[in-house]
Amino acid sequence: MAGGVARSVDRRDGVPDAGDTIQIGIAVDIPEPWGGMLTRRRVEAGDPQAVPAHVTLLGPTEIPVAALPAVEKHLAEVASAHLPFTLHLRGTGTFRPVTQVVFVAVAAGISECELLASAIRSAPELHREARFPYHPHVTVAQDVAPEALDRAYEDLADFSALFEVEAFTLFSHSGQTRWQPRRDFRLGG
Repeated sequence: MAGGVARSVDRRDGVPDAGDTIQIGIAVDIPEPWGGMLTRRRVEAGDPQAVPAHVTLLGPTEIPVAALPAVEKHLAEVASAHLPFTLHLRGTGTFRPVTQVVFVAVAAGISECELLASAIRSAPELHREARFPYHPHVTVAQDVAPEALDRAYEDLADFSALFEVEAFTLFSHSGQTRWQPRRDFRLGG
């Protein structure tokens, strides 16, 4: 599989038939030990959407199941055209009052994330109108009590993690289970 690494996917997750649609998302996983720690912080904040820590490249997008092969081919081409890069997460930020979100900020690797996100969205199946400009970050609290948002903001103010991004991941969601990793795409081919 050029440009990607297969992941095992539990086919019991209710993936629709070929005539149906499926939700996909694309993200950079945050490696351990930081990923687990940031995910736990999101759970502790009471966030009902506490998914594993990640930097989103393409948010939830509904596509026809029949488009998956073309999407995966496009993602393999995007991955092979972009080199691995260093991502530095440092400190916190918030989108309040526009949205009730606290995040860990991307301090280095911003332009690489922006270029990847733009290239990913260039496929006709993946183009969608964005409510807000793309801003790479790691959500650590969303739509929780103001005190929980404040606590996450303060507790992670000194957070710092530096690591190499060598791949991004395609996730799928059938509506019946949580997001499932579908395939990794290695940068640089």
